[in-house]
Amino acid sequence: MSTKPLHVVIAGGGTAGWMTANLLAKRWLNQPVTITLVESPDIGIIGVGEGSTPTLKRFFSDMGIAEQDWMPACNATYKVSIRFEGWSPGANIPAYSHPFISQLDTFSERAFYVNCFHRRMGQDVITRPDDFLFNGWLARHQRSPLTPSNFPFRIEYGYHFDSGLVGEFLKRHAQGLGVVHKALNITDVECHPNGEIAALHSKEGERIEGDFFIDCTGFQSLLLQKTLGVNFKSFKDNLFNDSAVVCPTPAQTTLPVETRATALSAGWAWQIPLTNRTGNGYVYSSDFISDEQAASELCRHLGVDEESAALRKLTMNVGQVERHWAKNCLAVGLSQGFIEPLEATALHLVQTSVEIFLDHIEQGGFANTQRDAYNQLISERFERVRDYIVAHYRLNTRSDSDYWLANQHNENLSDSLLHLLNVWYRRGDLGQEIQRQQLDSHFGNTSWHCLLAGYGAFPPLETGLTAADLYQQNQLETFFTGCLLNFSPP
Repeated sequence: MSTKPLHVVIAGGGTAGWMTANLLAKRWLNQPVTITLVESPDIGIIGVGEGSTPTLKRFFSDMGIAEQDWMPACNATYKVSIRFEGWSPGANIPAYSHPFISQLDTFSERAFYVNCFHRRMGQDVITRPDDFLFNGWLARHQRSPLTPSNFPFRIEYGYHFDSGLVGEFLKRHAQGLGVVHKALNITDVECHPNGEIAALHSKEGERIEGDFFIDCTGFQSLLLQKTLGVNFKSFKDNLFNDSAVVCPTPAQTTLPVETRATALSAGWAWQIPLTNRTGNGYVYSSDFISDEQAASELCRHLGVDEESAALRKLTMNVGQVERHWAKNCLAVGLSQGFIEPLEATALHLVQTSVEIFLDHIEQGGFANTQRDAYNQLISERFERVRDYIVAHYRLNTRSDSDYWLANQHNENLSDSLLHLLNVWYRRGDLGQEIQRQQLDSHFGNTSWHCLLAGYGAFPPLETGLTAADLYQQNQLETFFTGCLLNFSPP
């Protein structure tokens, strides 16, 4: 690393800002780097129940933070799986699970793939993901993922937590690593003649200079979008949801170790178990339902009185910026993009974006030489996560609302997703196709098998066709007839 002192200024706090501050401070602990985080004292943090992928487990491990230190402080619980309810009734599947993949699954993944292949050949075999993956067993029996110290396999898991409390915990930890915290309201961004950011100005009269700036100001993206003029690329053409209403309920007597995602009329409802309460919310498209109707539907789903419910409305901007790193500014968190919370990818993308940035800026000698390569890599990661989420909607077999039918008939699919689905339905090797595309995402072969098998996305059985089989066959034939008209296999 260069011996020249470097001042990094992070604009905005919250979980994304303080996670970024911790990653930078830990990586550059013995380097001539000063990190200052500026956040408004006037913006209160209202934590909602949030879930994570196993990537967050690695974050806390790398930071040297023990679970017994942070989990009780953040009302956190363990998460080993996501359970999807009501997404594929047309295939006669009331629910399916997507367990996190652990080292122990090395012994059963192959059987899962083989059974899925035989089912694609029309044979009646078991293909439920949670019957093959260890975390599926844990979720079904409500068991903790913790193992004795002499257990020979690594069990992967994520967490449920209060996002506001996690931000506060990470704030204290980052300050212990030397991060300077300034409670200021940013009013203006000063730029050099070459267009790079020079300093932040606050309402309180302070001017905070920096060499490099990180934008964690949320959807407003004060630095990257508003100041540097980087455009935002919306995903509205195939991810319809743009709103959410949240409503906490009392904690459950027995805490499940999985997140529940239940399909409703114009989106889906999450249920996230915390130690002190249950986090609930309804993610929906305002094109298909009004805010008032969504609030009423969520209350009916939860069995709570709408008049007394503590409802709160959220608006989402789903998509990503065209460049995540522009000039001397990096966007992280909601300021860089957001792919709705269906598979809990928000913090995963924050963490990996910062980790990959650290690798690239160090490889470039703390200059901008690796900026284009970084932008291409992160944009690709967002796109591939987007594909996996889009597949949840495109392959649904509901027919009870215009929302679900519109998702079924949506033809705005990427070439990458079309190739994957084409291989699956043509009975090809899905893992080989994922490898051929060099898909650099945490949704690998087993995750795709969980999704496709979980939906019952198979040709009909050779004998004994049911009404559900015929419905599924019709949906798939309609879908692939349209897709393959303009598609040539590689």
